[in-house]
Amino acid sequence: MPDPMRPPVSHHHPHTTSLRADHRPRAALRTAVVWEVLQDALERRVKATGREVLDVLDTGGGSGNFAVPVARLGHRVTVVDPSPNALFALERRAAEAGVADRVRGVQGDAHGLFDVVERGGYDAVLCHGVLEYVDDPAEGVRNTVAALRSEGVLSLLAAGLGGAVLARALAGHFKEARQALTDPDGRWGSGDPVPRRFTAEQLTDLVAGAGLGVTAVHGVRVFADLVPGVLVDTEPGALDALLRLEEAAAELPAFHSVATQLHVLGETRGSEEA
Repeated sequence: MPDPMRPPVSHHHPHTTSLRADHRPRAALRTAVVWEVLQDALERRVKATGREVLDVLDTGGGSGNFAVPVARLGHRVTVVDPSPNALFALERRAAEAGVADRVRGVQGDAHGLFDVVERGGYDAVLCHGVLEYVDDPAEGVRNTVAALRSEGVLSLLAAGLGGAVLARALAGHFKEARQALTDPDGRWGSGDPVPRRFTAEQLTDLVAGAGLGVTAVHGVRVFADLVPGVLVDTEPGALDALLRLEEAAAELPAFHSVATQLHVLGETRGSEEA
């Protein structure tokens, strides 16, 4: 799976200067907004703790789309994923990036998280693309929060309900769009590959219910999945303009309801005050 981020230079770790350019710009459209928010949160944690190296947990981190760039910033990352193949790919990717000493992969899932990692041992936890698949999303969020230190940050990314409804409608599948809109899990039918989708309100309620303060909500892939690829690839400057548009719309609540994914940043009360 292509690396979707184009991490900027870390001022704390000069050896990461080569990360500024991403040779897969189309992929950057999908999670550039998430990366910018996450990097800013990590930088704030560095300043608040006085430690340049943070301990980061990536639940469901797969082959390292986020873990490896975070490790490139100089942080230690533990990836928990149920797939041995994904963890093997993670090991290979980390080695190719020169960060194998800062990335550790362990097999497990959100339900049995503390069978494989330390409770309360992390400055930041990433929970990306996990809640759609767990039996109890509230328990999944509580587990990730329990992995945080007394001051820490949670990055939560999940499938958005409105984006799926809009996509099915624009494809002419109106019955499926209505089904997704009315289904308790946001599914458009038995062939839907995503078990569960969320609204922004549902996700923020889960984060707040686990005891964190919600500091940011962003819509992800508001336009990127709807714009014809040929337009982005052939029109000069279209890719960069679309990326700027995604960034501008991401924070506006009006666009959260049509985003393909939703990103919520939660912080412990101490972190909010720091």
